[in-house]
Amino acid sequence: MRILLIGPPGAGKGTQAVRLAEHLSIQHISTGDLFREHIARDTQLGRNARARIRVGRLVPDEVTIGVVTERLARPDTEPGFLLDGFPRNLAQAEALDGILADSQSQLDAVLDLELPEAEVVRRIAGRRVCRQEQAHIFHVDFDPPQVAGACDVCGGELHQRDDDREATVRKRLEVYRSETAPVVDHYQAQGLVTAISALGQVQEVLDRALAAIGQDRGELRA
Repeated sequence: MRILLIGPPGAGKGTQAVRLAEHLSIQHISTGDLFREHIARDTQLGRNARARIRVGRLVPDEVTIGVVTERLARPDTEPGFLLDGFPRNLAQAEALDGILADSQSQLDAVLDLELPEAEVVRRIAGRRVCRQEQAHIFHVDFDPPQVAGACDVCGGELHQRDDDREATVRKRLEVYRSETAPVVDHYQAQGLVTAISALGQVQEVLDRALAAIGQDRGELRA
């Protein structure tokens, strides 16, 4: 099974991607992981990505498409894969269509995790991170520390990262609506998209995703 998982920041894509891929016994392919792998291997693609990341610039589409193309060509993806973080824009979606067509395959499903904007802001802006090296994470609503502003584990000071501030979160949502939401429309036209509410507990969302692709928790693949 070949699946694309998409959704706004804070929707829990990473968590759901790992669980879905494990349940279905398919490869979880994350662009973030791919960049780190290529950088560690010091490949040409990795050097291109590292040069951009070091100066805070976005990795160009051609580099991102390159690392995904190389990953999808590996034999372990033949039984299936779950894409997480790619495609992020329409150009990448069209490139993915071409990659799959070249290998005479196609996506089986696009799962669109939906989350109201207010909940996105609540989830991300509520995070508090320990300033110590371990960087333990808490949440003012979902997982508050026993003592406000102090890490339960090491006593370090908790702070809100710049990326988690409400104004930054809302800017990230604007980018998502302008660049990534059209990807959903692209696959909607192909009849591949199923919208899934990302509200609720992790297992509840996972159950909805499994139901959308005709699976349940008792149908583990060999």
